[in-house]
Amino acid sequence: MAVQPLGAGGAAASLLFTRLPERLFAPLASPNKQTYWGILCALYDRRFGPDAPLPPSHGFTTRDITQDIEAELVIHDSWIDEDGATPETPLRAITIFNRLHDCGWLRLDRHGVDKRVSMTPTVNQFLGQLINFAETGPIYVAGKIRSIEANLKLVMEGAGGDSLSEAADQARHLLEHIRNTGTNVRDLMSSLGAEETTAQYVRGFFSGFIEQVFIGDYKELRTREHPLSRRPQILHWADELHGSEQNRERLITWYETRRFQGDRARAERMFERDVQKLRDIQRIDDYLERLDDEIRRANRRALAYLDYRLRSLRPIDEVVDAAIVRVMDSKTDVHDSPFPPGDMVSPANLAEPRRQEAREKATQLRETIPTEEDIARAKLRALARNVRMVNAPKLVEFVSRQLSGRPVVASEELQISSVADVRAYQTLLVLGAAMDSGSPDLQREALAMMRGFRVRRTGDKEAENKWITGVPFRIERAKKPAATKGEAT
Repeated sequence: MAVQPLGAGGAAASLLFTRLPERLFAPLASPNKQTYWGILCALYDRRFGPDAPLPPSHGFTTRDITQDIEAELVIHDSWIDEDGATPETPLRAITIFNRLHDCGWLRLDRHGVDKRVSMTPTVNQFLGQLINFAETGPIYVAGKIRSIEANLKLVMEGAGGDSLSEAADQARHLLEHIRNTGTNVRDLMSSLGAEETTAQYVRGFFSGFIEQVFIGDYKELRTREHPLSRRPQILHWADELHGSEQNRERLITWYETRRFQGDRARAERMFERDVQKLRDIQRIDDYLERLDDEIRRANRRALAYLDYRLRSLRPIDEVVDAAIVRVMDSKTDVHDSPFPPGDMVSPANLAEPRRQEAREKATQLRETIPTEEDIARAKLRALARNVRMVNAPKLVEFVSRQLSGRPVVASEELQISSVADVRAYQTLLVLGAAMDSGSPDLQREALAMMRGFRVRRTGDKEAENKWITGVPFRIERAKKPAATKGEAT
């Protein structure tokens, strides 16, 4: 049995049509896609969805389903003939039923001499997700943060990887929603520009912008009382889960036994990915700042549009007539007239035509074939660059090797035997300087690199060693967060 890749892109590319029928999307890609979508939503609401009555154990009769399709076709009266479909509603309903069955939306089973209609659980779940996506309204960040915090607290108290995965998925969905909201705002404002009347523009702005793509508690996001202010605690717990050998082993074992049937490597990658999703919450400020810019731009654009529409409703002809009467009745020169000197309309005041400059055609690049020596040198340069590059996982591996079970190790005791160790030592010097700088921004960036450990300076003067000079420091394991007052009670 082939092992499926763990990455989201690889898994999705190989698993989608093993779970869904291959022709499932055909009705939704046809000229009558809106009609098909309306029929599927109606069937989900009346027959197969969670709000529908309890279905028969053996499924519905074909007559029940075709009657529902007929009732929906009365609403969607715009039908484009395709594949020889007949315009009569009953026959068209049978044709639609047959196509939904052929494409995998509906399943036919025999019960005695009758045929019964049902929907497979996978298709039912997929249709429910599509409907939820279509009906998505404004989210409330406070509820998402409270849920993430509650799940992480359960994990810290000994819960399994299911709570960690749920918290990680909610963190990722929250970031994606905030990131996509800015794009939705731009798309909505562009579509509103095509509205012809002011009433349509105002209706679309308030119903689409305020009610649908907005964040419900946007005004309270940056207040101290908002749960988003407690995200440092979430980041701290994520570091503790990653840095604590006991918690790390417990959660990886859960992934290994419950999700990956003994595949240790996939369990470790899944654990690392879930922890990284939680750490990405620290990027929420960047997304919110970008969303602020989009919202301010949308508000300015809407105000400018409404101001123009209101000004255009003024009686311009009456204003011009009043100005003419004032000028004609005045016996002296009128210096404050609304008209500029010179001709109001003349060829000199017209805009010149735009000149299009012919660009020279770019020369075709010559094709060169690298020699074996060039390829070898490029590989050596790439290898040297990778060895000198330090990231958080490499730094954690270096620190774990140096600590080797000890709680603290001094910079003088570090064992350096390669160029990669020298670069890790240099990075630790930079992290120690950042933690001692007093700058919140530098400290935040340094904490993102120190996963499960902390770097503290132990002196003020630089000390020389065999490799590189720097202020001495010590590396210590990160301590568990102290219990809050509410938890102690």
